Amino acid sequence: MRTWSDVPDFEDEEAEGRFWAEHQLDVRLMQASVHRPDVRESTTITLRFDPRMLSRIKRIARRRYLNYQSMIKQWLSERMEQEMKD
Repeated sequence: MRTWSDVPDFEDEEAEGRFWAEHQLDVRLMQASVHRPDVRESTTITLRFDPRMLSRIKRIARRRYLNYQSMIKQWLSERMEQEMKD
């Protein structure tokens, strides 16, 4: 199957099962159908933290089952939104 229009309408699940037992989707069609979240480029930066502060941040992140870097990005994003509202 190279396009979705090649896939017929099925009367029931059994008919669909028989069809897919004998046919398969083209790899390119499958790849085009996979949802990819909005992928944006990111820039790597360096931040210097006091070791004790970084330890506290990591501890908070662990309690929340988060990666500490992701949590910092979340905090920055939330604060940015707050600043934009003010």
